[in-house]
Amino acid sequence: MAKPLRIDFVSDVSCPWCIVGLAGLEEALKRLDGQVSADIHFQPFELNPQMAPEGENIVEHIGRKYGSTPEQSAANRQALRERAAQVGFDMAMGDDHRIWNTFDAHRLLHWAELEGRGHALKRRLFEIYFTDGKSPADHEVLIAAAADAGLDTQAAREVLASGRYAQEVRAAERQWQEAGISAVPSVIVEGKYLIQGGQPPEMFEQALREIAAQTP
Repeated sequence: MAKPLRIDFVSDVSCPWCIVGLAGLEEALKRLDGQVSADIHFQPFELNPQMAPEGENIVEHIGRKYGSTPEQSAANRQALRERAAQVGFDMAMGDDHRIWNTFDAHRLLHWAELEGRGHALKRRLFEIYFTDGKSPADHEVLIAAAADAGLDTQAAREVLASGRYAQEVRAAERQWQEAGISAVPSVIVEGKYLIQGGQPPEMFEQALREIAAQTP
């Protein structure tokens, strides 16, 4: 009988290593089918909570935040594209890619979790940002993503327009920060085992196998 495990996946939809990590986790769970039964909950984390509505060019943003040169930024993006391709994800970030505020995306994800479609929406939000180059701060883009994830578009529009779930998202962000989470992706299994970073499937598979063996 498969061992049930709760997995909290703390991440931001504008975090490239987060989709690499999620894809690695998904592949590991496929390999562990019949041995591990995962209950995944997506938790909010904002990499750029103070980002202006118009966003910022990725090269300028990375240079300002980390001191990277345009050449270093381009090399890092190429490495990310290659890592993403290894886990079957098309990452198409170019020099004109932009960084956006993701708070409304997290509000919509909170609602999607309640509707049982959190995983589907999370996946689609990664695609619209990293593959399609669209803004996760744009309400029309978010509504279309909700539809793609099997959610009701009118309900999604009402969530975004009303500001609903803002308090819940803020509370969850504080909870994980107070728990010591300062980088993403952070994968917390059974509330106590931490796997951090965009790990490959093999690492997730080994860790989950060991955790399942230790879990009553």
